[in-house]
Amino acid sequence: MSTPRFLTMPPGVRSRQIETAVGTFAALEALPVSGIPERWPALLVPGLTGSKEDFIAVLQTLAQSGRQVIAIDMRGQFESNGPDDRSAYSCAALGNDVDVLAQVIGHGGPVHLVGHSFGGLVTREAVIDGRTRFGSYTLMSSGPAAIVGPRERAGRIMLSELPDLGLEHLWHNRMEPEALSAGVSDEIIAFLRKRLFANSPTGMYAMTEEVLSAPDRCDELTQVDVATLVLYGEHDDGWPPRMQSEMARRLDADCVVVPGAAHSPAVEAPETTAAALIRFWNAAESRPRS
Repeated sequence: MSTPRFLTMPPGVRSRQIETAVGTFAALEALPVSGIPERWPALLVPGLTGSKEDFIAVLQTLAQSGRQVIAIDMRGQFESNGPDDRSAYSCAALGNDVDVLAQVIGHGGPVHLVGHSFGGLVTREAVIDGRTRFGSYTLMSSGPAAIVGPRERAGRIMLSELPDLGLEHLWHNRMEPEALSAGVSDEIIAFLRKRLFANSPTGMYAMTEEVLSAPDRCDELTQVDVATLVLYGEHDDGWPPRMQSEMARRLDADCVVVPGAAHSPAVEAPETTAAALIRFWNAAESRPRS
């Protein structure tokens, strides 16, 4: 579970709705203080139990590098509506949404794409399918295939309990105790509860199935001509750091390890994370494009 540290909107950040041919998506948009983006825009996609708010701490800094930066709720997440149809939440279906969003945001031009955790599995679908030409691609705390370790075990428990016991059980028996033990403020706990119960239960179940069964697609990703970055916290408890490092090697990607961070670098080390993204994006914009 990603837990924002604060919810106050920084200057230059606003809530908006993005209308597309495949539906309306809730988003946070950050612009340079001048209001005039001079560089390629960026699209940030959250993880399974996350939302656009997971990126609040980095949005202003990223935008001040001269870009429009947009973080979204995927369909069925928090403030983006989704249907009661499991097939709508496959990685391929969600990846199609990313394609469409990138084309709307970029107006046909390059867009920097970032996928956090499960969002990495979703965004790679859009990169591999080749329908959108991305300016760069960042896998943040994501992996080459299905999640492993303690988060895999938690996901399997969720699958066994969610159909019969529902979101209320998930909140009271897992998410709320975790937040309380971590010393999360009352304001953030109230937000986490609101966010969880706004999610589509069908979407949560289907996306959990996806994160537990995703195949390894690194070989396909290497066939795409896009500058790629693998970024993760040194204490990541999702995909192990060694697995992400090996993925970066396989992809011939840049690799950044964020000191002191775990599974949510944008929350746990926002300045370091934002600086790494800006360096990578600037380099990608200078890279010759075939």
